[in-house]
Amino acid sequence: MKKLIYALLPFASGFAALAVALLVPDSSKHPEASHPWFAWLTAAIMAYFAVRLLVFAISGRGTDAAVYKAPFMAGVLLFLNLLNLVTVKLALLPVLYFPSLDRILGSIVEDYSLIFKCMGYSFRILITGVLGGALIGFFMGVGIGFSKKLNYWLMPVIRILGPIPSTAWIPIVLVAFASARSASSFIIGISVWFPMTIMTSSGISNVRNSYFEVSATLGANSFWRIFRVGVPAAMPHIFLGLFNGVCGSFIALMTAEMIGAKYGLGWYVNWQKDMMAYANVYAGLIVIAVLFFIIITLLFRLRDRILVWQKGVIKW
Repeated sequence: MKKLIYALLPFASGFAALAVALLVPDSSKHPEASHPWFAWLTAAIMAYFAVRLLVFAISGRGTDAAVYKAPFMAGVLLFLNLLNLVTVKLALLPVLYFPSLDRILGSIVEDYSLIFKCMGYSFRILITGVLGGALIGFFMGVGIGFSKKLNYWLMPVIRILGPIPSTAWIPIVLVAFASARSASSFIIGISVWFPMTIMTSSGISNVRNSYFEVSATLGANSFWRIFRVGVPAAMPHIFLGLFNGVCGSFIALMTAEMIGAKYGLGWYVNWQKDMMAYANVYAGLIVIAVLFFIIITLLFRLRDRILVWQKGVIKW
């Protein structure tokens, strides 16, 4: 009975949201939306959950996981219902800055071509900067971790330059680089390079000497000891540095695009803000959240696949 009640919670919350969206009249202060996007989204969520429950019930597996997530889905629908009631139905918040959910969702659909163009632009800059910063940070961290000479010469430079926020380099890179895209990639690379270098060198320094002694006894050369013993053992630290760097790169990307780019999600949000089109601003923020969520999720999946032996790690 308890599982049945939990399973029905999303439907109860969804039907309440549909009732408010379709039966309660909108405030005259809000511009009318082209379509009832929020009602359609609510119906789609309910249909998805119903199909998922049905599939799990037929297969006999996964039902407990679906029931476990049911209260959360009900809470999300309840929050959106209350937000819809406070904004478009009662107009308790400033209309200009808090548009209706129908207009926000409609902006994603109606402006999808420009949004996807900006998303592709941001993704290319992000990938270029993250890969460049991660590779440089990885090899620099490996060098510092294994070589005392490199540690002597490079670590003081890293300690001085690393803590500087990547966005503080903007006035310099705008002059030094020919295009806003290359400048943005450099800023993102800086934000990834520092944590990647520090965590990689720290991970290699903490590898047990017995691992290297055993490999040397078995006849391993220097390359084998570095990349087949030291680096795999330091992988948890390397991934931690990569996660920190990628999260920092999101902030650097949005900041860089807001000041000099011609396209990109950060540029799109800033442009719509200047146009006072806050429905499009929220639409851009939703797309940014979804894109970054997907990137972080893929990184965690990659980590779980590589570090399948590691127990007690943070799950995503």
